[in-house]
Amino acid sequence: MVIGPTHCGKTTLVNELNDYDGPLKKTQDTIYGENTIDVPSSYVAIPWMYKHLIATAQNAASHILLLVDQSNPVEIYSPGFAKIFNCPVIGVITKCDLKPENERVCLRQLKQIGVLEPYFKISIPEGIGIQALKAFIFNTN
Repeated sequence: MVIGPTHCGKTTLVNELNDYDGPLKKTQDTIYGENTIDVPSSYVAIPWMYKHLIATAQNAASHILLLVDQSNPVEIYSPGFAKIFNCPVIGVITKCDLKPENERVCLRQLKQIGVLEPYFKISIPEGIGIQALKAFIFNTN
């Protein structure tokens, strides 16, 4: 299950994890892909909607990917947010090729929300980190 704020690269990552090369599909619905569950950004932006994330994770997710956007590291997650899930939570810093001065902020956010290392720094357009993330996810099921 892939969770992240608006415009953090969530749909691009989902498409990459599903080996989908078509147009971006943006929607306000939960989308079940071949290898992913793409949940709307509003589910994390509005705390009373956390129940939808928890229910979806319990019923269908093997892993949770929590995304933080290095190009715009907005603080959207509540402290300890990662602890609400029963499956492994993986921290992903997206757009790691942009604004390197924000890396420390992203690392602090991941720690504050309770995500344990290792963290994955990715940039899909630049081809950075995606193979390592795929290997970690698909080899630990």
